[in-house]
Amino acid sequence: MVAVLSFDKAMQSIRGVKHRHLLLGNGFSIALKPDIFTYGSLYENADFSKVPHVKKLFEALKTQDFEVVIKHLQDAATVVEVYKPGAITLSRSLRKDAAAIKDALVAAIAKRHPDRPYDVKPEQYAACRVFLAHFEHIFTLNYDVLLYWTLMQDEVDDLNITHDDGFRHPEDDPTQPWVSWQQGNQANVCYLHGALHLFDAGTEITKYTWSKTDKPIVDQIRAALDEEKYPLFVSEGTSASKRKRILHSGYLHKAHRSFESCCGPAGNAIIIYGHSLADNDEHVLRCIAKGNAAHLLVSIYGDPKSPANKIVIQNAEKIVQQRGPARGKRQALEVTFYDAASANVWG
Repeated sequence: MVAVLSFDKAMQSIRGVKHRHLLLGNGFSIALKPDIFTYGSLYENADFSKVPHVKKLFEALKTQDFEVVIKHLQDAATVVEVYKPGAITLSRSLRKDAAAIKDALVAAIAKRHPDRPYDVKPEQYAACRVFLAHFEHIFTLNYDVLLYWTLMQDEVDDLNITHDDGFRHPEDDPTQPWVSWQQGNQANVCYLHGALHLFDAGTEITKYTWSKTDKPIVDQIRAALDEEKYPLFVSEGTSASKRKRILHSGYLHKAHRSFESCCGPAGNAIIIYGHSLADNDEHVLRCIAKGNAAHLLVSIYGDPKSPANKIVIQNAEKIVQQRGPARGKRQALEVTFYDAASANVWG
């Protein structure tokens, strides 16, 4: 059995650490809206009308996890290309279905997403902002705009939370109804796998905002999807395919490098909330193992002895093993587990 501390005690255990950085997983969104952001809920609300046969694949694999099915399709396509090089139509069909499932996931999240910022209570925002205020950098693997909404709700408290996602008014045309990513800015809020409100316009990455249009962001996102314009999303089935996607996007690549740099110094701590440390995000977790940050805090939701939490603990221990023992200036990695509920992320 591992010790599971309260969030406050876990943070006290690293009180001498100057720089604390947060990595958010899907548990952050599920903690607020479990009826919306679990894979089961998204699966039930996904539109597979363009590829109705893929529902049989979900059933055959006994899963509602989109990324698991995407991975199987991509792996199957690779196998076909090796064993049956002439079966080009089949391999293309498999990859096309994987892309269609990804699009269905995007649309399901947008469809189920809360419509307006005021669908979240002020006291929930206030609690979340108290949690976020602990950290210097915030990295998220989530696609929704809950984090964005929370950071913008500065009227609910007196906290001075510095947040900069690197987006600014386009320098050549500030009247455009969006803001664009400016590479030179020192962002401290990064969407490592993209997000619903980020779009690749070809020559630049743009972000939908309410202030530029007076039109709610979620409405803008749904309108874009109706026009078959899809946001910047990384939901490939394997870590390798996610990494490949990231390397082909200037924004995503720089966000990834920013996380990597936060994992580097020995005096830093990485705090993870709401993530299982699964292999399909190994490209992110590898930064922790390869870095020199001495402290890693990992959230545990519910009974530490549950099968899901045993996997989280095993995955954390694997990162420790990948880091290896202390030698010279190289720090060993110390993992502390904390109770996710005690963080009171949404009150």
